[in-house]
Amino acid sequence: MARLDLLAVVIILLGCSDIQVASAWTVNNFLMTGPKAFLTYANSVQIGAQRGIQECKHQFAWERWNCPENTLQLSTHSGLRRATKETSFVHAISAAGVMYTLTKNCSMGDFDNCGCDDSRIGQTGGRGWIWGGCSDNAAFGEKISKEIVDALEGGHDSRAAVNLHNNEAGRLAIKSTMRRACKCHGVSGSCSIQTCWMQLADFREVGNYLRVKYDHAMKLEMDKRPVRDGNSADNRGAIAQTFRSIPRTELTYLEDSPDYCVKNQSMEFQGTEGRECLKGDKDMSQRERRSCRRLCYECGLRVVAKRIEVVSSCNCKFHWCCTVKCDRCARVVTKYYCSNKHGGRKTHHKTRQRPRGRSTSRRQ
Repeated sequence: MARLDLLAVVIILLGCSDIQVASAWTVNNFLMTGPKAFLTYANSVQIGAQRGIQECKHQFAWERWNCPENTLQLSTHSGLRRATKETSFVHAISAAGVMYTLTKNCSMGDFDNCGCDDSRIGQTGGRGWIWGGCSDNAAFGEKISKEIVDALEGGHDSRAAVNLHNNEAGRLAIKSTMRRACKCHGVSGSCSIQTCWMQLADFREVGNYLRVKYDHAMKLEMDKRPVRDGNSADNRGAIAQTFRSIPRTELTYLEDSPDYCVKNQSMEFQGTEGRECLKGDKDMSQRERRSCRRLCYECGLRVVAKRIEVVSSCNCKFHWCCTVKCDRCARVVTKYYCSNKHGGRKTHHKTRQRPRGRSTSRRQ
């Protein structure tokens, strides 16, 4: 694979990590000294990172923060990495997306050195069933994802420790959502014995799992300053002590979230002005029903209705053989947007809110 393609994948993952733009020397150095597996699995890594960001945007579609616009969005805020609740989710879902794609491609036979997990084939799994079939090789996906994604975290301070912890939480989410699938055997479909295997859940289920973890993320009170001697015994010991009591499956963060109502160019989020919200459908989810309040009213904006003509396929008919022909029908729909055009933006009285997640105090 061309070096430019590899560079693009590295930048994608750096973007997901919300860190400052790496110099060309740093990227080239990583490509020269990083794991050789990166060359073989670069395409899967890129697709996996994109899958993670797409899922992030689905999970936060009706929230003030609605994920990076794309996987190349990088933070240059004071040249520092950030460690907010939102960054914790991006780390977790990106690492999960990479592991998920690597595991899927492995089971499909896309890699010469990897296939189904057959380590338990033939063993009794429970009453009336044995291990068989093609179990998704999560151990392989986890190993390669860890080698590649975690290698991009070069720091040794508390932020680096939090980022690596959240990467791990994302990979564990893949394993936690895997499900057993079985096939019946026996005379006339009697199902006297079953063979079963482990398979990946739909990635949407992984996203839902991590969204719950985000809602209950744990804030750590730690010294966030980079240390000169990151490998010192004192520093390593302090960080290890902090994470000793924190389950590996939980998301963690260090910094309170900024005000996502307001556009902030330096932090690269656009605010909520101009965002669409939803109204008036009893079949909506709770997040959708509260979207206008959260995005507009609580941010000091008003809701304006716009009538928009939407053209879509209709009256589709199947014609032998084998085409489907449709008409193009236009209809007018009403959509709602956050705006300050009528009287300007109201004063946004932001009250300091307690983090919704748990808080664990540890100091280095």
